[in-house]
Amino acid sequence: MIDYAQARRMMVDCQLRTFDVNDNAVLDAFDTVPREAFVPRGREPFAYIDQTLSFGEAGGEPRCMPAPMVLARMIQALRIRPGVAALDVASGTGYAAAIMAQLGAQVTALESVPDLAATARAQLGAKAEVVEGPLAAGAPQRAPFDVILINGRVEVRPQALLDQLKDDGRLVCVMGPHRNAKVTLFVRAGDAFGARPLFDASLPGLDAFAAEAGFAF
Repeated sequence: MIDYAQARRMMVDCQLRTFDVNDNAVLDAFDTVPREAFVPRGREPFAYIDQTLSFGEAGGEPRCMPAPMVLARMIQALRIRPGVAALDVASGTGYAAAIMAQLGAQVTALESVPDLAATARAQLGAKAEVVEGPLAAGAPQRAPFDVILINGRVEVRPQALLDQLKDDGRLVCVMGPHRNAKVTLFVRAGDAFGARPLFDASLPGLDAFAAEAGFAF
């Protein structure tokens, strides 16, 4: 029988700490939230491997749980502090939302696939508010947000989401074509948005942020 608490500790020590995750609050959150409770059913033994776990074509759309070290670096880049308003886009079953809630954020989890939204709602309980709706539109009725995380790869600039950031707000996503994608951090300054690539990574593309045919990135 798998000792999941030990598996979480090994994930933190052998994956996150060795991949430049050094924020103690982030490390503690990943050591606390049971990832095995959020993985696709039947794949609990694979919860702590260093790989992205796919939910397949859930409701006709690709969804995944990013590999722990990728997700941890993305969340660390958001600099989450207690009380911030956070939006978790393409939340799937809610794992990233649970991590951000553990860090003290007031989390809105956005999911467009009804079955996944229902699962996230059941898993998260009062830890986050789960909203069902189109991903590219964000959650304008709950904006503005201090931080936004996108769980999936985008090919076009997520402008509607950027517009829902507060001044000095931060959005992190995996951006670009499949083989050349990078985790990218956007920071808002008034009406301007700075963008900085952080490291190479790739996730399944999100249909809501796919480039049109003939679009050159």
